[in-house]
Amino acid sequence: MKLPAATPVRELFRRHPGNPILSPEEWPYPANAVFNPAAAALDNETVLLARVEDLRGISHLTVARSANGVDGWSVDPEPLLAPTPGIASEKWGFEDPRVVWVDELERWAITCTSYGPAGPAVYLAFTDDFKTVERYGIIRRPDDKNAALLPHRFDGRWLLLHRPKTDFGGGRGEIFISRSADLSEWSTPEQVLQPRTGAWWDSLRIGIGPPPLLTEHGWLLVYHGVKETIAGGIYRAGLALLDRDDPTRVLRRLLSWILAPLAPYERTGDVPNVVFPCGLVHDEATGELRLYYGAADTSICLATAQLDDLLDAVLAAPLEG
Repeated sequence: MKLPAATPVRELFRRHPGNPILSPEEWPYPANAVFNPAAAALDNETVLLARVEDLRGISHLTVARSANGVDGWSVDPEPLLAPTPGIASEKWGFEDPRVVWVDELERWAITCTSYGPAGPAVYLAFTDDFKTVERYGIIRRPDDKNAALLPHRFDGRWLLLHRPKTDFGGGRGEIFISRSADLSEWSTPEQVLQPRTGAWWDSLRIGIGPPPLLTEHGWLLVYHGVKETIAGGIYRAGLALLDRDDPTRVLRRLLSWILAPLAPYERTGDVPNVVFPCGLVHDEATGELRLYYGAADTSICLATAQLDDLLDAVLAAPLEG
């Protein structure tokens, strides 16, 4: 039976049959969980910068490398970015990284959450090779998280997607953009994308997933959305399209989610019912997108899609504004 044309596809991404592709048991040192990895393509390898929660509950960031981005992972024996003793803002660890290549700086920019007694803050670091790291420091103070730098300047200023805790939007947990000429001083956050009101899948709060991907139609943004239920929150992933010249302007937003916690490894873990993407790699030769995500705050998983399929879906979505 052929489905009506208006019937939505349940999910646009397909899970890799080998999921989870990385788990604590495969780590070279004791870990409680490995999840929410940033991703990059470098020197014919896929590099993941994974959040690793140790047996104290404190997180740091460690690199894993694979020739095909699927299996055969080599995990570094030491973290790339770990808390510095005596630094209060790093006391409780580094979490949920995103990475983007910045041509002007000729380096990868790492944005992550630095967590201390004052709350979560946006932290910036740089690397050439994911073997050494240059710490820049906190660029957005608590409470702020879920950040990614866009890869080039707009009218002379850098743009940062992030989620500050603010009263601007009623404290609903939404996506903002701030601007900076020097990566240190940032402008007042500007609203980009808000949670939907009511019973929607992304009605409680939202935040970016991986750094958005620039396409001919605009910036393709995978984001996470949370719905509160009687059994707790459910984290799913959705899709939006931002204007390429003014990323504060949302062009279209898919109504349905593109990935939800359906598999057992996504439903059961330290935090059940969570898919949390932070890494995206685009194979320009094949058009394939590889989405790396944390499952149930416990393991790292992979899902794939064709870029054209995602663009077709989001371009058919209702116009925003």
